[in-house]
Amino acid sequence: MTLEVGVVAVQGDVSEHGDAARRAAANHGEEAVVHEVRSAGVVPDCDLLLLPGGESTAISRLLEREGIDEEIVAHVAAEKPVLATCAGLIVASRDARDERVETLGLVDATVDRNAFGRQVDSFEAPLDVTGLDEPFPAVFIRAPLIDEVGDGVDVLASWDGKPVAVRDGPVVGTSFHPELTADARIHDLAFFENAEAAL
Repeated sequence: MTLEVGVVAVQGDVSEHGDAARRAAANHGEEAVVHEVRSAGVVPDCDLLLLPGGESTAISRLLEREGIDEEIVAHVAAEKPVLATCAGLIVASRDARDERVETLGLVDATVDRNAFGRQVDSFEAPLDVTGLDEPFPAVFIRAPLIDEVGDGVDVLASWDGKPVAVRDGPVVGTSFHPELTADARIHDLAFFENAEAAL
């Protein structure tokens, strides 16, 4: 089976996310064809979708301007999987605590932008993640903090007592950058655990 994967290519690690999606698909004997999403019309044909990091105000502005925001919301309404990382999580959240960010409301959570500090405060940590047998080497870069989650949101991982990975229906959101390692298990978790029925 060939999976159509869309990577919102406004900012962030677009190629790295595409590579990780291909590795995760290969682990399941599937082929992933990656499409860079910069305008409307691509998302409706995608089975899987990635919202990378970057600058959340710029990302949200472009999604709205190009009409991609409504397509992403429809993608989730159809129960198709999404992985939203770092700034992608901010945009996917219910509330970014910043009126400059037009959030999509895909994850019932409030997020504090850059809560883990500036670029110089970036760090890597072994993270225990629900569904993974071994710790994941999580890379935090100007990471947002998930400071409040709704009743229907599953917390998959926490760091220093705060959620850093969550699942809300078909959407998995992480404060960290799973694409910056050779480990594709977060992409696998987002796209293939409980997701086969939607593909």
